[in-house]
Amino acid sequence: MIDPAVPPGGRTILIADDHPLFRQALKLAVSRAAPDATVIEAGQLGEAIDATRAAGRLDLILLDLRMPGSEGFAGVALLHAERPATPIVVISSADENEAAPRARAYGAVGFVSKTADLAMLENAVARALAGEIDPIPRALPADDLSSRVATLTPTELKVLLGVCAGRLNKQVAFDLGISEATVKGHMTAILRKLEVQNRTQAVLAARALDIHFHD
Repeated sequence: MIDPAVPPGGRTILIADDHPLFRQALKLAVSRAAPDATVIEAGQLGEAIDATRAAGRLDLILLDLRMPGSEGFAGVALLHAERPATPIVVISSADENEAAPRARAYGAVGFVSKTADLAMLENAVARALAGEIDPIPRALPADDLSSRVATLTPTELKVLLGVCAGRLNKQVAFDLGISEATVKGHMTAILRKLEVQNRTQAVLAARALDIHFHD
């Protein structure tokens, strides 16, 4: 399903959604907004992560919040950590008033409901490719935990998500290609930024925000 090949000079867009029919609708919206674009499809989070790593150029990610391998905001957070310069538009059936501010906190530039018509999807694609960022529908409280999670660096976020997946420090170190001592240093920073005392509390905080991986 994943084909990272991109024609010279062409844009590439990743569509990550586990429903084939909805992927087709998104592909149609992309074809109308960016006829030159090559589309990469992913039906689960693992495929989407592989695609972001394989693609030499990635201009936009269209992401469903809930798909195999992850629910909630884990996909937004992790894909943003993988490609922080690539805009992410979340397309979801979740309640926009609740989900959009958190999606923005984790790195998305926009949110579109799955009930949107083709014209709205096309407009969202065009605006994101033009570098436009949707206004946040409501501000998160300053002490909101998701705001604290959003202060984590990409590597810190990857460490946190690894810990949430039940990985030991040495396993996280291997996954990320860093030393175990570096992982411990990142965990110290994570605990400080999340204002928690230990890794168990950090995991509970992340799961309370629904950014954890599913086993």
